Amino acid sequence: AGRWLVLAAVCLAGLVLPLSFTGAAVALPAIGRALGGSATALNWVVNGFMLAFGSCLMVAGAMADAFGRKRVFASGIVLFVLASVACALATSMPMLLVARVLQGLGGGGLISVAQATIADVVPLRERGRYQGYVSGMWAMASLAGPVVGGYLTHYLSWRWIFWINLPLGLVALLVVRRTLRHLPVAHQRRPIDAPGVLLFAVGLTALLLMITRVGQGVPLMQPDNLGLAAAAVLVLGAFVWQEKRAAEPIIPLSMFRVPTVTICCLALFLCFFQLIATSVLMPLRFQMVAGASPDAAALRLVPLTLSIPTAAFIAGKWMTHSGRYKPLMVGGACVVPFAVASLGLLDPHNVWAQALAMIVLGLAIGVQFPTGLVATQNAVPPQNVGLATALTAFSR
Repeated sequence: AGRWLVLAAVCLAGLVLPLSFTGAAVALPAIGRALGGSATALNWVVNGFMLAFGSCLMVAGAMADAFGRKRVFASGIVLFVLASVACALATSMPMLLVARVLQGLGGGGLISVAQATIADVVPLRERGRYQGYVSGMWAMASLAGPVVGGYLTHYLSWRWIFWINLPLGLVALLVVRRTLRHLPVAHQRRPIDAPGVLLFAVGLTALLLMITRVGQGVPLMQPDNLGLAAAAVLVLGAFVWQEKRAAEPIIPLSMFRVPTVTICCLALFLCFFQLIATSVLMPLRFQMVAGASPDAAALRLVPLTLSIPTAAFIAGKWMTHSGRYKPLMVGGACVVPFAVASLGLLDPHNVWAQALAMIVLGLAIGVQFPTGLVATQNAVPPQNVGLATALTAFSR
Protein backbone atom coordinates (compact mmCIF):
# COMPACT_ATOMS: atom_id res chain seq x y z
CA ALA A 1 0.00 0.00 0.00
CA GLY A 2 2.87 2.37 0.79
CA ARG A 3 4.32 2.00 -2.69
CA TRP A 4 1.01 2.83 -4.30
CA LEU A 5 0.64 5.94 -2.15
CA VAL A 6 4.12 7.08 -3.19
CA LEU A 7 3.18 6.37 -6.81
CA ALA A 8 0.03 8.45 -6.40
CA ALA A 9 2.06 11.33 -4.96
CA VAL A 10 4.55 11.21 -7.83
CA CYS A 11 1.81 10.99 -10.47
CA LEU A 12 -0.10 13.92 -8.97
CA ALA A 13 3.00 16.06 -8.90
CA GLY A 14 3.92 15.05 -12.43
CA LEU A 15 0.42 15.87 -13.68
CA VAL A 16 0.48 19.61 -13.07
CA LEU A 17 3.74 20.37 -14.88
CA PRO A 18 3.05 19.16 -18.45
CA LEU A 19 -0.53 20.46 -18.29
CA SER A 20 0.80 23.91 -17.53
CA PHE A 21 3.45 23.81 -20.26
CA THR A 22 1.52 22.52 -23.27
CA GLY A 23 -1.75 24.14 -22.17
CA ALA A 24 -0.12 27.57 -22.09
CA ALA A 25 1.28 27.05 -25.59
CA VAL A 26 -2.23 26.65 -27.00
CA ALA A 27 -3.46 29.77 -25.16
CA LEU A 28 -0.79 32.13 -26.56
CA PRO A 29 -3.15 34.00 -28.95
CA ALA A 30 -5.64 34.65 -26.13
CA ILE A 31 -2.84 35.76 -23.80
CA GLY A 32 -1.58 38.16 -26.47
CA ARG A 33 -5.04 39.71 -26.87
CA ALA A 34 -5.44 40.12 -23.11
CA LEU A 35 -1.99 41.39 -22.13
CA GLY A 36 -0.62 42.74 -25.40
CA GLY A 37 3.00 42.21 -26.36
CA SER A 38 4.81 41.22 -29.53
CA ALA A 39 5.07 37.74 -31.00
CA THR A 40 8.56 37.51 -29.49
CA ALA A 41 7.20 38.25 -26.02
CA LEU A 42 4.51 35.59 -26.47
CA ASN A 43 7.12 33.02 -27.42
CA TRP A 44 8.91 33.73 -24.17
CA VAL A 45 5.82 32.64 -22.24
CA VAL A 46 6.92 29.14 -23.31
CA ASN A 47 10.67 29.65 -23.71
CA GLY A 48 11.19 31.44 -20.38
CA PHE A 49 9.55 28.51 -18.62
CA MET A 50 11.74 25.97 -20.43
CA LEU A 51 14.97 27.89 -19.81
CA ALA A 52 14.35 28.02 -16.07
CA PHE A 53 13.13 24.44 -16.04
CA GLY A 54 16.20 23.07 -17.84
CA SER A 55 18.64 25.10 -15.78
CA CYS A 56 17.17 23.89 -12.49
CA LEU A 57 16.90 20.17 -13.19
CA MET A 58 20.44 19.05 -12.44
CA VAL A 59 20.69 21.31 -9.39
CA ALA A 60 17.52 19.83 -7.93
CA GLY A 61 18.72 16.28 -8.61
CA ALA A 62 22.00 16.92 -6.79
CA MET A 63 20.20 18.58 -3.86
CA ALA A 64 17.80 15.64 -3.60
CA ASP A 65 20.72 13.20 -3.37
CA ALA A 66 22.37 15.38 -0.71
CA PHE A 67 19.42 16.53 1.41
CA GLY A 68 16.68 13.98 0.77
CA ARG A 69 13.88 13.68 -1.78
CA LYS A 70 10.98 14.91 0.35
CA ARG A 71 12.42 18.34 1.15
CA VAL A 72 13.31 19.18 -2.47
CA PHE A 73 10.12 17.61 -3.82
CA ALA A 74 7.85 19.62 -1.50
CA SER A 75 9.78 22.85 -2.11
CA GLY A 76 9.39 22.42 -5.86
CA ILE A 77 5.64 21.92 -5.54
CA VAL A 78 5.24 25.01 -3.32
CA LEU A 79 7.21 27.26 -5.69
CA PHE A 80 5.36 25.89 -8.72
CA VAL A 81 1.93 26.47 -7.16
CA LEU A 82 2.75 30.00 -5.96
CA ALA A 83 4.15 30.90 -9.38
CA SER A 84 1.03 29.47 -11.03
CA VAL A 85 -1.13 31.79 -8.93
CA ALA A 86 1.09 34.71 -9.99
CA CYS A 87 0.62 33.69 -13.65
CA ALA A 88 -3.16 33.60 -13.21
CA LEU A 89 -3.16 37.05 -11.60
CA ALA A 90 -0.76 38.62 -14.13
CA THR A 91 -1.90 42.02 -15.42
CA SER A 92 0.98 42.64 -17.84
CA MET A 93 3.30 40.63 -20.07
CA PRO A 94 6.45 41.32 -17.95
CA MET A 95 4.63 40.11 -14.83
CA LEU A 96 3.56 36.94 -16.62
CA LEU A 97 7.07 36.26 -17.93
CA VAL A 98 8.64 36.61 -14.47
CA ALA A 99 6.00 34.30 -13.02
CA ARG A 100 6.63 31.74 -15.77
CA VAL A 101 10.35 31.72 -15.01
CA LEU A 102 9.59 31.06 -11.33
CA GLN A 103 7.14 28.38 -12.38
CA GLY A 104 9.88 26.73 -14.45
CA LEU A 105 12.25 26.74 -11.47
CA GLY A 106 9.63 25.06 -9.32
CA GLY A 107 8.85 22.56 -12.07
CA GLY A 108 12.52 21.62 -12.39
CA GLY A 109 12.72 20.85 -8.69
CA LEU A 110 9.49 18.89 -8.89
CA ILE A 111 10.01 16.58 -11.83
CA SER A 112 13.70 15.79 -11.33
CA VAL A 113 12.92 14.34 -7.90
CA ALA A 114 9.59 12.68 -8.68
CA GLN A 115 10.84 9.72 -10.66
CA ALA A 116 13.97 9.26 -8.54
CA THR A 117 11.64 8.74 -5.58
CA ILE A 118 10.29 5.57 -7.19
CA ALA A 119 13.81 4.10 -7.15
CA ASP A 120 13.95 4.65 -3.38
CA VAL A 121 10.90 2.56 -2.55
CA VAL A 122 10.53 -0.02 -5.37
CA PRO A 123 12.80 -3.08 -5.81
CA LEU A 124 14.91 -3.19 -8.95
CA ARG A 125 12.90 -5.96 -10.62
CA GLU A 126 9.57 -4.13 -10.27
CA ARG A 127 10.85 -0.66 -11.08
CA GLY A 128 9.93 -0.88 -14.76
CA ARG A 129 6.24 -1.39 -13.99
CA TYR A 130 6.03 1.60 -11.64
CA GLN A 131 8.07 3.85 -13.92
CA GLY A 132 5.74 2.83 -16.72
CA TYR A 133 2.82 4.27 -14.76
CA VAL A 134 4.68 7.52 -14.08
CA SER A 135 5.95 7.90 -17.64
CA GLY A 136 2.48 7.20 -18.98
CA MET A 137 0.95 9.81 -16.70
CA TRP A 138 3.58 12.37 -17.72
CA ALA A 139 3.05 11.72 -21.44
CA MET A 140 -0.73 11.72 -21.14
CA ALA A 141 -0.67 15.01 -19.24
CA SER A 142 1.71 16.50 -21.83
CA LEU A 143 -0.67 15.68 -24.63
CA ALA A 144 -3.84 16.42 -22.69
CA GLY A 145 -2.49 19.94 -22.08
CA PRO A 146 -3.56 21.29 -25.49
CA VAL A 147 -7.02 19.72 -25.09
CA VAL A 148 -7.51 21.06 -21.57
CA GLY A 149 -5.94 24.39 -22.46
CA GLY A 150 -8.10 24.76 -25.55
CA TYR A 151 -11.34 24.10 -23.68
CA LEU A 152 -10.44 26.26 -20.67
CA THR A 153 -9.44 29.15 -22.95
CA HIS A 154 -12.53 28.79 -25.13
CA TYR A 155 -15.17 28.40 -22.41
CA LEU A 156 -13.59 30.16 -19.40
CA SER A 157 -10.32 32.08 -19.68
CA TRP A 158 -6.64 31.43 -20.32
CA ARG A 159 -6.06 32.23 -16.63
CA TRP A 160 -7.72 28.96 -15.68
CA ILE A 161 -4.81 27.06 -17.25
CA PHE A 162 -2.82 28.32 -14.24
CA TRP A 163 -5.61 28.34 -11.65
CA ILE A 164 -6.12 24.61 -12.16
CA ASN A 165 -2.63 24.03 -10.74
CA LEU A 166 -3.70 25.37 -7.35
CA PRO A 167 -5.99 22.50 -6.22
CA LEU A 168 -3.90 19.85 -7.99
CA GLY A 169 -0.69 21.19 -6.45
CA LEU A 170 -2.14 21.44 -2.94
CA VAL A 171 -3.41 17.85 -3.08
CA ALA A 172 -0.01 16.70 -4.40
CA LEU A 173 1.76 18.55 -1.58
CA LEU A 174 -0.49 16.99 1.05
CA VAL A 175 0.05 13.48 -0.33
CA VAL A 176 3.80 14.02 -0.65
CA ARG A 177 4.15 15.19 2.95
CA ARG A 178 2.15 12.22 4.23
CA THR A 179 3.65 9.47 2.09
CA LEU A 180 7.31 10.47 1.85
CA ARG A 181 7.95 11.23 5.52
CA HIS A 182 9.67 7.84 5.98
CA LEU A 183 12.05 8.20 3.04
CA PRO A 184 15.71 8.07 4.09
CA VAL A 185 17.57 11.37 4.30
CA ALA A 186 21.26 11.49 3.47
CA HIS A 187 23.32 11.59 6.64
CA GLN A 188 26.31 13.08 4.85
CA ARG A 189 25.72 16.60 3.56
CA ARG A 190 27.50 16.87 0.24
CA PRO A 191 28.54 20.34 -0.95
CA ILE A 192 26.73 21.81 -3.95
CA ASP A 193 29.04 22.77 -6.81
CA ALA A 194 28.03 26.46 -6.95
CA PRO A 195 30.48 27.46 -9.75
CA GLY A 196 29.27 24.51 -11.80
CA VAL A 197 25.64 25.50 -11.25
CA LEU A 198 26.32 29.07 -12.38
CA LEU A 199 28.34 28.05 -15.45
CA PHE A 200 25.75 25.46 -16.44
CA ALA A 201 22.84 27.89 -16.15
CA VAL A 202 24.60 30.70 -18.05
CA GLY A 203 25.91 28.44 -20.82
CA LEU A 204 22.58 26.69 -21.28
CA THR A 205 20.71 30.00 -21.33
CA ALA A 206 23.02 31.41 -24.03
CA LEU A 207 22.60 28.28 -26.15
CA LEU A 208 18.82 28.20 -25.87
CA LEU A 209 18.55 31.94 -26.49
CA MET A 210 20.44 31.49 -29.75
CA ILE A 211 18.29 28.52 -30.81
CA THR A 212 15.10 30.40 -29.89
CA ARG A 213 16.11 33.49 -31.87
CA VAL A 214 16.84 31.37 -34.94
CA GLY A 215 13.47 29.71 -34.52
CA GLN A 216 11.83 33.14 -34.47
CA GLY A 217 13.37 34.03 -37.84
CA VAL A 218 16.57 35.83 -36.84
CA PRO A 219 19.36 34.80 -39.28
CA LEU A 220 21.84 32.33 -37.82
CA MET A 221 24.82 34.44 -38.90
CA GLN A 222 23.45 37.61 -37.28
CA PRO A 223 26.13 39.07 -34.92
CA ASP A 224 24.02 38.67 -31.78
CA ASN A 225 23.42 35.00 -32.55
CA LEU A 226 27.11 34.42 -33.23
CA GLY A 227 27.93 36.12 -29.93
CA LEU A 228 25.47 33.92 -28.06
CA ALA A 229 26.86 30.80 -29.73
CA ALA A 230 30.43 31.78 -28.85
CA ALA A 231 29.40 32.54 -25.26
CA ALA A 232 27.65 29.17 -24.99
CA VAL A 233 30.71 27.28 -26.25
CA LEU A 234 33.09 29.13 -23.93
CA VAL A 235 30.93 28.94 -20.81
CA LEU A 236 29.94 25.30 -21.32
CA GLY A 237 33.61 24.49 -21.95
CA ALA A 238 34.44 26.14 -18.64
CA PHE A 239 31.63 24.11 -17.07
CA VAL A 240 33.18 20.85 -18.30
CA TRP A 241 36.55 21.94 -16.88
CA GLN A 242 34.92 22.79 -13.56
CA GLU A 243 33.13 19.43 -13.38
CA LYS A 244 36.39 17.57 -13.93
CA ARG A 245 37.99 19.26 -10.92
CA ALA A 246 35.00 19.62 -8.55
CA ALA A 247 34.83 17.35 -5.51
CA GLU A 248 31.05 16.91 -5.93
CA PRO A 249 30.22 17.85 -9.55
CA ILE A 250 26.67 18.81 -10.43
CA ILE A 251 26.93 16.45 -13.43
CA PRO A 252 29.52 13.68 -12.84
CA LEU A 253 31.07 13.34 -16.29
CA SER A 254 31.98 9.76 -15.44
CA MET A 255 28.31 8.92 -15.95
CA PHE A 256 28.72 9.51 -19.69
CA ARG A 257 31.40 6.83 -19.79
CA VAL A 258 28.59 4.35 -19.12
CA PRO A 259 27.20 3.59 -22.61
CA THR A 260 23.73 2.84 -21.26
CA VAL A 261 23.40 6.31 -19.71
CA THR A 262 24.58 8.12 -22.85
CA ILE A 263 22.38 6.13 -25.24
CA CYS A 264 19.28 6.38 -23.06
CA CYS A 265 19.65 10.13 -22.57
CA LEU A 266 20.03 10.61 -26.33
CA ALA A 267 16.97 8.44 -27.00
CA LEU A 268 14.85 10.36 -24.48
CA PHE A 269 16.02 13.68 -25.97
CA LEU A 270 14.85 12.59 -29.41
CA CYS A 271 11.55 11.22 -28.05
CA PHE A 272 10.56 14.44 -26.33
CA PHE A 273 11.84 16.49 -29.24
CA GLN A 274 9.19 14.75 -31.36
CA LEU A 275 6.53 14.72 -28.65
CA ILE A 276 6.66 18.43 -27.83
CA ALA A 277 6.91 19.42 -31.48
CA THR A 278 3.93 17.24 -32.35
CA SER A 279 1.76 18.38 -29.43
CA VAL A 280 2.43 22.08 -30.14
CA LEU A 281 2.59 22.20 -33.95
CA MET A 282 -0.04 19.66 -35.04
CA PRO A 283 -2.98 21.57 -33.48
CA LEU A 284 -1.74 24.71 -35.26
CA ARG A 285 -1.55 22.78 -38.54
CA PHE A 286 -5.08 21.46 -38.09
CA GLN A 287 -6.34 25.00 -37.48
CA MET A 288 -4.36 26.83 -40.17
CA VAL A 289 -4.45 24.20 -42.95
CA ALA A 290 -7.51 22.08 -42.25
CA GLY A 291 -9.64 24.92 -40.85
CA ALA A 292 -10.44 23.16 -37.55
CA SER A 293 -11.56 25.12 -34.49
CA PRO A 294 -9.18 25.25 -31.51
CA ASP A 295 -11.13 22.69 -29.49
CA ALA A 296 -11.55 20.36 -32.50
CA ALA A 297 -7.84 20.63 -33.29
CA ALA A 298 -7.00 19.72 -29.70
CA LEU A 299 -9.34 16.72 -29.79
CA ARG A 300 -7.53 15.37 -32.84
CA LEU A 301 -4.53 14.75 -30.57
CA VAL A 302 -6.50 12.21 -28.52
CA PRO A 303 -5.09 9.14 -30.38
CA LEU A 304 -1.57 10.29 -29.52
CA THR A 305 -2.64 11.16 -25.97
CA LEU A 306 -4.00 7.67 -25.31
CA SER A 307 -1.44 5.56 -27.15
CA ILE A 308 1.63 6.88 -25.30
CA PRO A 309 0.53 5.95 -21.74
CA THR A 310 -0.80 2.65 -23.06
CA ALA A 311 2.59 1.83 -24.55
CA ALA A 312 4.43 3.02 -21.42
CA PHE A 313 2.24 0.78 -19.26
CA ILE A 314 2.80 -2.24 -21.53
CA ALA A 315 6.55 -1.58 -21.63
CA GLY A 316 6.71 -1.37 -17.84
CA LYS A 317 4.87 -4.68 -17.42
CA TRP A 318 7.08 -6.33 -20.05
CA MET A 319 10.26 -5.17 -18.31
CA THR A 320 8.99 -6.49 -14.98
CA HIS A 321 8.42 -9.96 -16.40
CA SER A 322 11.37 -10.22 -18.79
CA GLY A 323 14.01 -8.00 -17.17
CA ARG A 324 14.93 -6.69 -20.64
CA TYR A 325 14.54 -3.22 -22.12
CA LYS A 326 16.79 -3.05 -25.21
CA PRO A 327 14.32 -4.58 -27.74
CA LEU A 328 11.65 -2.02 -26.79
CA MET A 329 13.99 0.95 -27.05
CA VAL A 330 15.48 -0.14 -30.38
CA GLY A 331 12.09 -0.99 -31.88
CA GLY A 332 10.51 2.28 -30.80
CA ALA A 333 13.44 4.35 -32.02
CA CYS A 334 13.26 2.71 -35.46
CA VAL A 335 9.52 3.34 -35.89
CA VAL A 336 9.36 6.98 -34.73
CA PRO A 337 10.95 8.59 -37.85
CA PHE A 338 8.51 6.83 -40.19
CA ALA A 339 5.51 7.85 -38.09
CA VAL A 340 6.63 11.50 -37.95
CA ALA A 341 7.22 11.53 -41.72
CA SER A 342 3.70 10.13 -42.22
CA LEU A 343 2.18 12.96 -40.18
CA GLY A 344 3.99 15.49 -42.35
CA LEU A 345 3.03 13.90 -45.67
CA LEU A 346 -0.57 12.87 -45.02
CA ASP A 347 -3.42 15.23 -45.92
CA PRO A 348 -4.41 17.06 -42.68
CA HIS A 349 -8.06 16.81 -43.79
CA ASN A 350 -7.82 12.98 -43.63
CA VAL A 351 -8.75 12.52 -39.98
CA TRP A 352 -8.51 8.72 -39.86
CA ALA A 353 -5.13 8.49 -41.58
CA GLN A 354 -3.74 11.16 -39.26
CA ALA A 355 -5.18 9.32 -36.25
CA LEU A 356 -3.53 6.05 -37.32
CA ALA A 357 -0.16 7.76 -37.77
CA MET A 358 -0.51 9.35 -34.31
CA ILE A 359 -1.28 5.97 -32.72
CA VAL A 360 1.83 4.44 -34.28
CA LEU A 361 3.93 7.43 -33.17
CA GLY A 362 2.49 7.28 -29.66
CA LEU A 363 3.22 3.57 -29.28
CA ALA A 364 6.77 3.98 -30.58
CA ILE A 365 7.49 6.89 -28.23
CA GLY A 366 5.66 5.43 -25.24
CA VAL A 367 7.69 2.21 -25.04
CA GLN A 368 10.91 4.24 -24.75
CA PHE A 369 9.96 6.37 -21.73
CA PRO A 370 10.06 3.83 -18.88
CA THR A 371 12.73 1.68 -20.52
CA GLY A 372 15.17 4.60 -20.93
CA LEU A 373 14.63 5.80 -17.38
CA VAL A 374 14.90 2.42 -15.68
CA ALA A 375 17.98 1.48 -17.73
CA THR A 376 19.70 4.71 -16.68
CA GLN A 377 18.83 4.28 -13.00
CA ASN A 378 20.08 0.70 -13.03
CA ALA A 379 23.38 1.70 -14.64
CA VAL A 380 24.56 4.06 -11.86
CA PRO A 381 25.36 3.59 -8.14
CA PRO A 382 22.44 4.12 -5.71
CA GLN A 383 23.90 7.39 -4.39
CA ASN A 384 23.70 8.89 -7.91
CA VAL A 385 20.14 7.82 -8.76
CA GLY A 386 18.81 11.35 -8.21
CA LEU A 387 21.42 12.86 -10.51
CA ALA A 388 20.89 10.17 -13.15
CA THR A 389 17.12 10.71 -13.07
CA ALA A 390 17.61 14.47 -13.33
CA LEU A 391 19.92 13.87 -16.29
CA THR A 392 17.20 11.94 -18.12
CA ALA A 393 14.69 14.68 -17.28
CA PHE A 394 17.12 17.30 -18.56
CA SER A 395 17.54 15.31 -21.79
CA ARG A 396 13.79 15.31 -22.23
